[in-house]
Amino acid sequence: GVEDFEIVREDTLREPAFTDPGSNGLATFDCVIANPPFSLQEWGHSEWESDTWGRNLYGIPPKKNGDFAWLEHMIASMRKTTGRIAVVQPNGVLFRGGAEGKIRRRLLEEDLIETVISLADNLFYGTSIAASILILRDKKSSEKQNKVLMVKADELFRRGRAQNFFDPEHIEQVAAWVSDYTTIEYKTKVVDIKEIENEEWSLNPSLYIQSEAEHESV
Repeated sequence: GVEDFEIVREDTLREPAFTDPGSNGLATFDCVIANPPFSLQEWGHSEWESDTWGRNLYGIPPKKNGDFAWLEHMIASMRKTTGRIAVVQPNGVLFRGGAEGKIRRRLLEEDLIETVISLADNLFYGTSIAASILILRDKKSSEKQNKVLMVKADELFRRGRAQNFFDPEHIEQVAAWVSDYTTIEYKTKVVDIKEIENEEWSLNPSLYIQSEAEHESV
């Protein structure tokens, strides 16, 4: 139903197409949604070290992995106060160390990450690896500040012969959990930033939410 749109084919990380001539910066939006390529190797590391658009505010991603470059680009494209982001990322973004770990820590310290949703594996064309959805917000509501909602949705899927499927009822269930923003045994947990720091800034929901199968095996 959206009639006002603009599609531009461009190299987003090297030459972003949506810019704001008035501010000499990127154009910013209330809602930024993306499913960028996973773990892109030739993403533009050398240009990022002196990025014209100031997108390296939280650090420089690894030379051979652009996952956090996409995330930093989206943050720079997020409008102040009202802006929010939903992005699909490979699970390594949640726990890898080095340069990525430092960027993740900065994002948590700046209280930008609101929700992490772990998904089942084999949901995407071209890769069988599991991914997660990260939701970020420029300004959280007071009850969500210094907290992250972990959602363990990796058991919500319909198994197929060659690929698994995330059906409408699964989407509705996850949307309800995210909207409620509360702890539900085996499914979700509202985690304080201090607890995440104690886990070396890992955002892997399995660290914070015990599965029902794990509970029964104890």
